[in-house]
Amino acid sequence: MGKYYEYLHTVGLEETNMVGNVYYVNYLRWQGRCREMFLKDRAPEVLADLQDDLKLFTLKVDCEFFAEITAFSELSIRMRLQELAQTQVEFSFDYIRLDPDGSEVLIARGRQRIACMRGPNTRTVPVRVPDPLARALEPYAS
Repeated sequence: MGKYYEYLHTVGLEETNMVGNVYYVNYLRWQGRCREMFLKDRAPEVLADLQDDLKLFTLKVDCEFFAEITAFSELSIRMRLQELAQTQVEFSFDYIRLDPDGSEVLIARGRQRIACMRGPNTRTVPVRVPDPLARALEPYAS
């Protein structure tokens, strides 16, 4: 399956609905969080560039659900590089429930496609994926 970047998360009560299931929008939030932590850990230069004029526009995001999780479920969100194009990057995410007995259950799978852009908000233009980001992603190609 290839190497993945892992973000560990414990589901909080505020992430569940009245029935106790995790509200679907949180899965998309966790994709974003995993991506942010990847940049912090593996490509801090890109984070600095985002403070300047680099923008990462999310073009598409999806998630397919296989099993329910509840508050205090322990999760491993595993991000892989699906595709690295000139100006766009596509990630895949496996959401794995880590059970107390050591077993792992795939509970959802998601994808996210981003475009690299630069310039002021009214005139942003696509740009090549920055080298530091491309280099940081290489080990995670699926």
